[in-house]
Amino acid sequence: MIKFTLILLSFCIIAFGETEFAEPKPSFDNPRKIVFGISDGTPHSLDHLLSVANNVLKFYGPENVMMKIVAYSQGMKLLNKNNPVTAVRVDALIQYEVEFVACGNTMRTLKIKEEDLVEGSVIVTAGVVELIESIKNDWTYINP
Repeated sequence: MIKFTLILLSFCIIAFGETEFAEPKPSFDNPRKIVFGISDGTPHSLDHLLSVANNVLKFYGPENVMMKIVAYSQGMKLLNKNNPVTAVRVDALIQYEVEFVACGNTMRTLKIKEEDLVEGSVIVTAGVVELIESIKNDWTYINP
């Protein structure tokens, strides 16, 4: 039985090997720059985004990643400080220096006030423009 387990473990290691990092490898001096966009406000979408962001931080280590999450349209629900499920998770990611960006245009349209946002949120004029400019500045865009 032990022999079978070792063979199975060896197979898994070979079949599902470690991720090879692209050069230059992520480091404190050369962090991966990742930007997420969220425009869907469904509980599943919000939960999924926060889980993916957390998984990326765990994999690379927070010291090797610069991350920002841009919320616009219904994705602004992510930054609602009165949503206990997301607010606690957003606050935890802020502690790891993840930047949360709110779309000012959406805020005006949906009549969201700055005081309604999780503390530490950054407001920009247009969330989509923030995504475009981030991509142009070599950030990797992820839409989970």
